[in-house]
Amino acid sequence: MDVLRPALININGRIYRKNAVKEERYEDEEEEAFSYSGPDRDQRMDEPCDADNIEQTDKGFRCAIEVPSVLYKYIIGKKGETRRRLEAETKTTISIPKPGVEGPIVITGSQKAAVASAVTRVEVLIESFRRKQPFTHFLSFALNHPQIQEGFKRFKEDVLDHCSQDMGVDASIFQNQAKLHLTIGTLALLNEQEVMRASELLTQCQDFIRDITEGKPLALEVKGLEYMNDDPSMVDVLYAKVCVQDGSDKLQQIADRLVECFVAAALMVKEWDRVKLHATVMNTLFRNDPSVEDKGGAGRPSMKDREAFDARNILERFKEFNFGKCQLDSVQLSQRFSSDCTGYYSSAGRATFI
Repeated sequence: MDVLRPALININGRIYRKNAVKEERYEDEEEEAFSYSGPDRDQRMDEPCDADNIEQTDKGFRCAIEVPSVLYKYIIGKKGETRRRLEAETKTTISIPKPGVEGPIVITGSQKAAVASAVTRVEVLIESFRRKQPFTHFLSFALNHPQIQEGFKRFKEDVLDHCSQDMGVDASIFQNQAKLHLTIGTLALLNEQEVMRASELLTQCQDFIRDITEGKPLALEVKGLEYMNDDPSMVDVLYAKVCVQDGSDKLQQIADRLVECFVAAALMVKEWDRVKLHATVMNTLFRNDPSVEDKGGAGRPSMKDREAFDARNILERFKEFNFGKCQLDSVQLSQRFSSDCTGYYSSAGRATFI
């Protein structure tokens, strides 16, 4: 079925097919084979590529592609094999900055079609390996308001008082109360330019956000618990439910529209039809690494080294636990593995509801 339905990659509105082939792996680098879902390889030199950025020079044609430096190695390949193969097959020269130096990859050739073909193949490689990078930022609704933090503190104390004898339940798997949040979606922003671009896009989203909120903060209530798997005796993550007090779906509308905008800008990969709005309160990933953040809607966390806990007693006693109410007035572009002066994640951008 992988052959009949190969993975597709969308680059600037054009669809490319990723072939299902065995990957070559060496050290910490990887190399894959890709093909464009259009003409065969021997026809690519004449394919209608995006040529707006290809400029004519005295020696032929040239195109510069902005690529984060952490992705250079995937274009170079082991001992330069990938770059040499691309250059040989497209009859172009591919110049890549030194490791760690931010700058464009420059492709030159005597024929415009050759440069266009090389650009296409480099972009497909970049897009594929970009998806394998760990996320660096995420859009979040902060729930670290004083009342919610106090409610969470009571919840943690009560659970440990009544349920600490249950399998896997201990203080290490509770969320940091200063970092309580709702994750909207995750982003892999690989240099400062990409962080700035994401921040600017979030600012642009203020218009539709304020239309939805009518220029007012949203009154939220955090109440009740839920889990995602089928067996309450073997739970990895326990969530708190969050709802708008007036019963509207305004929070859901904002989250879904934000994902649409960031996906359209190729800054985020859409994983679900709708954002799953829930706040992590207990997560077994915290057991070995308290700094691990919940990935929310960006995919399943690794099951490696997980130790599930028995949540049956917790769910029976605290199913409708009320963590409190708060006024939500912004969405943030939060930086992973960071803290500001309040203990919440450092912000790289913000859009306000007011």
